[in-house]
Formats: sequence, structure tokens, C-alpha cells
Amino acid sequence: MIKKWALILGASSGFGGASALALAKEGYNIFGIHLDRQSTMPKVNAIVNKIQKYGQMAVYFNINAADPIKRDDVLDEIKERFATKEHPHVHVLIHSLAFGTLKAIVSKSPNECITRAQMQMTLDVMAHSLVYWTQGLMQRDLLARNGRIFAMTSAGSHQVIPYYGAVSAAKAALEAHIRQLSVELGSMKITANAIMAGVTDTPALRKIPGNEQMVKAAQLKNPRGKLTTPEEVAQAILLLCDEKAGWISGNVIGVDGGEYNVNYIGDLVSIPIK
Repeated sequence: MIKKWALILGASSGFGGASALALAKEGYNIFGIHLDRQSTMPKVNAIVNKIQKYGQMAVYFNINAADPIKRDDVLDEIKERFATKEHPHVHVLIHSLAFGTLKAIVSKSPNECITRAQMQMTLDVMAHSLVYWTQGLMQRDLLARNGRIFAMTSAGSHQVIPYYGAVSAAKAALEAHIRQLSVELGSMKITANAIMAGVTDTPALRKIPGNEQMVKAAQLKNPRGKLTTPEEVAQAILLLCDEKAGWISGNVIGVDGGEYNVNYIGDLVSIPIK
């Protein structure tokens, strides 16, 4: 039996880590791309150990996913070491990279607003890297027919969040890339979708200024009175990996329990359940 592989960009925590475990539990081997210091490596090792306990292979690379040389090295290694008759292709690609600059776009002081280099880095890591990894897989004949591509977006792609301007631009670009990939890869029956989770307590969220207020507002807005969890998002991705979901492509799919349907907190108190 040919075992499937998932390649996860940002596989050590948050949505990427939860997706790695969910997919491994369903029989996928995992290629994990992550960037961690020694202090956070125990969490990475814990994920790898769980994947292996599920009986799957876990091959993790601690690199900067936006570095073109490192990217090529990893893809070449995947091609040389793992692209055999038993393990020929990557069936699932997940982009869950959250590394960008959180600063105002304009300010009277140059030190207080985002620089050109920071803007370019944010867009490159959080959006354009999806394209480059997909290109690398295609050019090495590593992307499977009937495959799945997922990218983690956020409400910031179409809403203003303080200090989130560069990341908002990246999320909007990421969604555009997903639409383009869904068309260009359609003949291979590969789907591409952006996943927009509700507010979730992840390391990336905690870096956003004012995240405490975002959490409180989300808990009030969400019809179930709680935050979205990475595991709930991973289960949605797992559903979309099913062959029955092969006609769902090029979309931004909300996984939020109805949270983003509430425009203001008053909506909830105005619709009592009797």
C-alpha cells in the first residue's frame, strides 16, 4: 500500500502542529518545516514522538522556510531519499507560516513605521513562500494528482487590525495565490483552499498587540462562547482531504463556529433562544 505524505510549513506549533498530528493519526507520513530555537525544541520533539507513536514517519527540518537555498536543499533531499515506489509524492501541502513585522505602516518617525525590508520579508514569508514551495514540488514531480493545498489566512485579509497592516497585505496576497493555484493545478485535480480560523490562542496570536482584547471580543462574539482551537481547524483540513471534497477549490473557508457572522456583540443579545 502506498502511504501518503503531507508537507507542512510551520509544523511545530499552532495550526501546523495540530494538522501534523491529525493527518498522522489518519495514516499520513509528515514532512515538517519549522524554525525553532533550542528552548522550544522539546515541543517539536513531542510532536515528532506522537507522530511516530501513530506508526507514521516524521521527517522534520529546522530551517527558514523562506530561504531559497534551504528550500531547494530540503526538496532535493525529499526527492532523493523518499520519492520511491512506496512513497512517491506529497499529497497534502499546508502553509502555516506566521512570521512577520507588526508595526504601523505610517508614522512621523521613521523608527516607528514599517521599513521596506520588513514589508518584503512579511509578504515573502507569509504569502509568496507558498508559491515557491509549490513550484519546487512540481518541478521535482513530487506533487501528487488529486492532492490538496491549504493556506492559513485570517480576517486580517479584509479587516483592519492595529499594527497588522503588513500581515493583512500578506494574507490578502496568500488568498490570491490560492485562487491562482486552484486554477493552474485544476487539471491535476489538485485543490487549493485558504482556511480562515476563528480567533485561536496560538503563539502567533500572542505576538499581536492588543491580543487580549481580541480574545475577549471573540469569546463574546462566538455563538459557542469560546475560542477556536488548532485541533478543530486540523479536523476541518482532514475533512477537506477526503476524496469526496475534490470539487471544493479556490475558496476561503471559515472554520470559526459562526464567529465571523457576528458583526458586533449586540447581535448575540438581540436574538434570544426560547
